[in-house]
Amino acid sequence: MIEFDQVTMRFGELTVLDRISLSIAERRVAVVGANGSGKSTFARLLNGLIAPTDGHVRIDGLDTVKDARAVRRKVGFVFQNPDNQIVYPLVEEDVAFGLKNLKLPKDEIRTRVDAVLARYGMEHLRTRPAHLLSGGQKQMLAISSVLVMEPAYVVFDEPTTLLDLRNKRRVTRAIAEMPQTAVVVSHDLEFLEDFERVLVFEGGGIVCDAPPAVALPFYRDLMASVPDV
Repeated sequence: MIEFDQVTMRFGELTVLDRISLSIAERRVAVVGANGSGKSTFARLLNGLIAPTDGHVRIDGLDTVKDARAVRRKVGFVFQNPDNQIVYPLVEEDVAFGLKNLKLPKDEIRTRVDAVLARYGMEHLRTRPAHLLSGGQKQMLAISSVLVMEPAYVVFDEPTTLLDLRNKRRVTRAIAEMPQTAVVVSHDLEFLEDFERVLVFEGGGIVCDAPPAVALPFYRDLMASVPDV
């Protein structure tokens, strides 16, 4: 269970989120909104990448500030640009990085790395330099490096924005099939049509919280009503 309790987020005098309260128990939740609406800030609050100015964010009862280490074990985060989270030069080294930080036995690390690479058809890339991968392969590497940690929740920030159609389908299929709860920030409304719940952000607040059949048309109408600058 993800809980936001009167969460406000300010950067200087700018209020980005204003008194957000909600609970998330669904398996697939989408977050949409115009640039600057607060959606990316909302996503970063989920695993303690940033701390709220006021209020509390809790993951299964754990406070993202007081219990930061435990929360980060529970909540993985996949960035829009995979280059921002690929750490090691070789694919298999990057996937193993987080597990080594946990000081797991070498046999367990090997088993888990082998399993996640096999799941996403990346065994043949295991000794490939990460910087030589295609954009889609890098995104799958980033996802693999998060899922190998076996988090309960995974947050995706615009996971398909930089991808061509083929790799977009590959990533959306991976998200659909993973057992973890996924919270996905995206402008790709077609991708979100099968989700259970959509949160529409505008002006630092949630202006619609509904299934896709209701929330996505609401968002399209909202965007159509915004005057061109």
